[in-house]
Amino acid sequence: MMKAQDGAGSFLLFVTPLLFPYGFASELSVVTCGSVVKLLNTKHNVRLHSHDVRYGSGSGQQSVTGVTAADDGNSYWRIRGKTSTVCERGTLVKCGQSVRLTHVNTGRNLHSHHFTSPLSGNQEVSAFGDDGEGDILDDWTVLCNGEFWQRNEEVRFKHVSTNVLLSITGEQYGRPINGQREVHGMTYAGPHNYWKVMEGIFMKPSEPPRTDFSHSEL
Repeated sequence: MMKAQDGAGSFLLFVTPLLFPYGFASELSVVTCGSVVKLLNTKHNVRLHSHDVRYGSGSGQQSVTGVTAADDGNSYWRIRGKTSTVCERGTLVKCGQSVRLTHVNTGRNLHSHHFTSPLSGNQEVSAFGDDGEGDILDDWTVLCNGEFWQRNEEVRFKHVSTNVLLSITGEQYGRPINGQREVHGMTYAGPHNYWKVMEGIFMKPSEPPRTDFSHSEL
């Protein structure tokens, strides 16, 4: 029971908990296909970001960076099945599953290849493709503990084709993206390649058959 007050007096609000079938409530904490999320690099406290700015060297593809601003609309990524597959909306993402991360505002996929990143000399990470369709170099494996990718869990992303880990080590760009951090691929695991889901729109898992839910009237 909660008591709330307003200028006209007070009222009592009775809250009845929602009763989910066994196991369904815990599934709400799992990352699902179709969700649109921001990903935080937990070592450097920056969010994975892209924009219609191309690298001046390397591949010349759309750049991928890290930004400190939590409210930047260019930091949203949609979680999808790996290349040439469909992961139905609301499907739980398993640890060890390969996915694509599609930049919402430009429709290009998180991508890597054997080009050198401009600042650190690691492997370049870019955004590639049109309307969400690129190639097999867009596929990343989710490395986590347990069976499914949990929303409150730090995870790593391993590039399927080249085996590098999605990383940030702190190098900063100048103009026209002053202060943004370089995102690149590294060959070894460490604190620089941990990521965590933050803000987003999360697709609920497919709801299991309903049982008899008890309820009470206000």
